[in-house]
Amino acid sequence: MRSFRTLREDLFRNRWSILIGLVALVVVDILQLLIPRVIKYAIDDLTSGDLGSSHLLFYGLQIFILALGVGGFRYIWRYLLLGASRRIEKSLRDRFFLHLQTLSPSYFSRTKVGDLMAHAMNDIESVRMAMALGIVFLVDTIILGLLALFFMIYIHPLLTVYAVLPMPFITVITFVFSRLVHKRYETVQKTFANLTERVRESIAGIRIIRAYVKEAIEREKLANISQEFIKRNIGLTQIWGMFFPLLLFLSNLSMALVLYLGGRLTILQSISTGDFVAFMSYLGMFVWPMMALGWAINMIQRGAASMGRINKIFAERPEIDDALAVSGPYSLRGGIEIRGLTLAHGHGGDPLLIEIRLNIEPGEKIALVGRTGAGKTVLCHLLVRMLESPQGTIFYDGVEIHRIPLKELRRDIAFVPQDTFLFSDTVRENIAMGRPDASAREVEEAARLAQIYDEIVGFPAGMETVIGEKGITLSGGQRQRIAIARAILMNSPIFILDDGLSSVDLQTEERILEGLEKFLIGKTSLLVTHRVAPLRRADRIIVLDQGRVVEMGDHATLLSRGGIYAKLYWEREMEEEIEKGKF
Repeated sequence: MRSFRTLREDLFRNRWSILIGLVALVVVDILQLLIPRVIKYAIDDLTSGDLGSSHLLFYGLQIFILALGVGGFRYIWRYLLLGASRRIEKSLRDRFFLHLQTLSPSYFSRTKVGDLMAHAMNDIESVRMAMALGIVFLVDTIILGLLALFFMIYIHPLLTVYAVLPMPFITVITFVFSRLVHKRYETVQKTFANLTERVRESIAGIRIIRAYVKEAIEREKLANISQEFIKRNIGLTQIWGMFFPLLLFLSNLSMALVLYLGGRLTILQSISTGDFVAFMSYLGMFVWPMMALGWAINMIQRGAASMGRINKIFAERPEIDDALAVSGPYSLRGGIEIRGLTLAHGHGGDPLLIEIRLNIEPGEKIALVGRTGAGKTVLCHLLVRMLESPQGTIFYDGVEIHRIPLKELRRDIAFVPQDTFLFSDTVRENIAMGRPDASAREVEEAARLAQIYDEIVGFPAGMETVIGEKGITLSGGQRQRIAIARAILMNSPIFILDDGLSSVDLQTEERILEGLEKFLIGKTSLLVTHRVAPLRRADRIIVLDQGRVVEMGDHATLLSRGGIYAKLYWEREMEEEIEKGKF
């Protein structure tokens, strides 16, 4: 039960719904137990010949009132208990999602999306079932079972002993079968996670699959996993298929014993006909708690196991947090200083950056160049704390980066990553993601600066056009320009563009740079680029090679030195001339 401690606050918030619901459940059990007593007196009066029409109507009215009470209070407990379980489910799913948002990228690189989806769906559903039906079954077992047994003993103790002889077997069988079901359910859940991940990956990569004509192979892979999923579910069904006939046999065996022994007692007039009928009714009620006990134990066990898996995810702590942050309003002005930054890949791996030392003044335009794998993207991610840097290596306006709260740091940095990501939402919502309160005019102005506005106007619904998942309905250049518009709209003092113009043609790039040149006045900008045009506009160019700063200076100075920068520049200049010649 320790697994459920995570739900303490949720249980406390829903305490009145749970308590009133449990009271209503107990009332339902008591009212159900009163109905056989009424029937007992009615039958005894009938057999004695003392029952008139008015008395018969009175007994019928009693049963009608009890039935109304059972129905009314059953509605109350179902509404309150099942409603509380749904609210707990929602709260748990919300916390699960919010917690995932805090985790570092490294966690998602080692965890399958399908597994997380299975946790968010199946595990949380199991917790809800434990909180709802598990509690109901447990209370029914205690209240209905004990009271039914009490009335059976009250009618005839010895007959009760014979009647309950098969009952422990019902509980044992229910418990054993529930454990078997639980194990097979675990296997089904794992297979479901694999199936979900396979479907997600196939849909996300549908264009690549078609481009390489691999539809048949993907279909076969999915068919194999689907077959495995069916096989596991059939195995689960086989257990359930044996379970109910066994329960029915044992409960009917108990009924047969009571029918024979109780019938003889009735003939010998040891008990009245009404007592015999009432005893049979109580026996029927007693069978349910015996079954429910095993179900309740299994359901709570399954919920506890699911809660345990969710708790393991809750126990995951982000590598990047505000543990060293100092509270207080921060507003970055744009000064960046890097002091001897060295970063290795993993634990003891090859260095990604080596002794980086930079001092960037507020408002300075920096271009960062280097061959693939030089460390440019790593440096950008360190500056926005998407990756964690060693303490005492990165400073903003003289303040060490770890002392600035993450929300305030990222609020003041407009970052366009190398891998553009758009949400399956409207164009307007994608651009205004960083500033949802931005006016329509501000959104349009950002789109104009990013040279995407004219194309947006041509979309079916303009700014309200819903783009496909990850922006799949757009070209690479359109996705990049919408991402740039998103960063422009933030109007932050620091602007980092990590190769964000790679999919844009040269003419559009030139127009974007012209617009950005005015927009970036007074802002610190860091542009990672493989293009020529941004280099000529930069105040300073920093050249990285194998994780080290090998050259630094303005365009003319670096070109005159004839070093790595000059070589990269002339290579790219030639490539762009060839590219222009194609049009």
